[in-house]
Amino acid sequence: MSLYPPEIKDAAKRLFLKRHSPKEISEIVHVPLRTVYDWRTKGQWDDMLMSEAPEESMSRRLTLLAEKEMKTQFDLAEMASLTKSLVALRQSRMWMEKREKQGKDSGGEKGRDSGKNKKRNKKKNDVTGIKENDFEVKLHKHYFRYQIEMREARHHRFRMLLKSRQIGATWYFAQEAFEDAVLTGRNQIFLSATRAQAEVFRRYIVGIARQHFDIDLSGNPIILHTEKGPAELHFLSNNSKSAQSYTGNVYIDEFFWIQKFNELYKVASGMAVHKKWRKTIFSTPSAVTHDAYDLWTGERYNQRFKKKRVEFPGFKEMQSGILCPDQAWRKIITLDDAEAGGCNLFDRNQLNLEYSPSEFDNLFMCLFVDDTFGVFRFADLEECAADISEWTDIDYNAPRPLGNYPVWGGYDPSRHRDDASFVVVMPPLTPGGKFRVVERHKWVEKSFTWQAEEIKKLCAKYNFTYMGIDVTGPGMGVFDTVKQFYPQATPIHYSVGSKTRMVLKAQEVIGANRILWDARETTIAHAFLTIRRIMTPGGQITYAANRTDTTGHADVAWSIMHALDNEPISHDHMATGCVEVL
Repeated sequence: MSLYPPEIKDAAKRLFLKRHSPKEISEIVHVPLRTVYDWRTKGQWDDMLMSEAPEESMSRRLTLLAEKEMKTQFDLAEMASLTKSLVALRQSRMWMEKREKQGKDSGGEKGRDSGKNKKRNKKKNDVTGIKENDFEVKLHKHYFRYQIEMREARHHRFRMLLKSRQIGATWYFAQEAFEDAVLTGRNQIFLSATRAQAEVFRRYIVGIARQHFDIDLSGNPIILHTEKGPAELHFLSNNSKSAQSYTGNVYIDEFFWIQKFNELYKVASGMAVHKKWRKTIFSTPSAVTHDAYDLWTGERYNQRFKKKRVEFPGFKEMQSGILCPDQAWRKIITLDDAEAGGCNLFDRNQLNLEYSPSEFDNLFMCLFVDDTFGVFRFADLEECAADISEWTDIDYNAPRPLGNYPVWGGYDPSRHRDDASFVVVMPPLTPGGKFRVVERHKWVEKSFTWQAEEIKKLCAKYNFTYMGIDVTGPGMGVFDTVKQFYPQATPIHYSVGSKTRMVLKAQEVIGANRILWDARETTIAHAFLTIRRIMTPGGQITYAANRTDTTGHADVAWSIMHALDNEPISHDHMATGCVEVL
């Protein structure tokens, strides 16, 4: 049952249709702002608004504000802004009408020449025609509730967000930064773990400008021509040397997965040191041993002021968004929060099939992994994350990305709650060299014949010289089928001895920083972090994920270990530890 009578909701709707803002409605009818946004979304009030030209809409809003008896400073500022925009619109309309009249009077040929000159003289990345109201109409009204809350907190100098995967945070902050640059002329700086991740911001901004404003942006950095002067948009990777001389609003994506975070954070903070700049960092959680963990929990602040330690808000308080003692605004957005805020992009049943409970909690429920009891250290796994754009010897667009270079394969079958995983690993040419995970495949609820067919396609794409397949239980069907077209496939029988051998080998390779994978594949590190020592019923020590065989098997980690199993534990032995290009 609703907390408010229908009369209150109807009054709120009528005010909205008269162009009152949600905040004004909240104050007039005495209901929380969040409730107004919920009514607006669920009742589809935006669709009820009369279709009006911008000039008509602004005139209506200006009239409404002028009729208010007790005007606030915000009302007066909005009236001034509306008046300025209306004058600009009317001057622009009068100018266009005059140009059209001149074109008609002087003949068609002259009019065509004028159009050519106008196009030729147009400035690159010109966004002067975009006004504040354009963002409201074309973007803001489509926000999910948590995106509205992030926007309402944009005035804070420092924001930290812990979030579920794929809820639109990167898209939102790209749009927010673009809007700020257009309207204020301020620089915006985007930092990510790799160049490829930083480019995601750029693609979003270019797409927003083209889709909503019919403007093609170009350049890297993108330099916008705004009414307030040039605004620079820089897209940088995790490289402090390339970020020393910039100033502007700073956005750091997936900061809990950035190597040497403290070093980068020091530089990023320097770029936003002036009071007019803002700093925003957001990420899915990684491990409690990451450099940024004490910054998030507030322990770093308390270590600086030991004599005046303060209690930081808890998980539930941060879900609502809260300004903390260190003056950082923190917010947690779990998958539950996102869905409650209107996000309907997820299939929970499918996610439960694809991810083990610990993976789900980490990736979607904002819970950190405690790697202090694990077999693998997060600090070592961080070193394995690489920017694959630097792998210039691999052409992913070619039918044979590595030509005839030998590769090793590893396959881990699906069990009760996890998925099947297959990896293509590029071994080193010399003993002690680096491995690279070239491809990673994740197969959910696929038959063993379908999976074998996918492996056959990979055999046509790469020169496999070894392929380790777990044949314990459900993997046998895949193995028998693969043997028909790849007779060299090697069966791996799980036992206490074989699992110990593979874990020790992985520890050796990872600890020596001898393997690399795409930094965007954060689930690889998580898979290794979930592996623990457990005791068998017979009292022997072995290894498993989440302590049982029914809650997920860190599939991608085991598939990588199946591939690495082709090199002896002591890699100095050259029997199978190095490869030769044929």
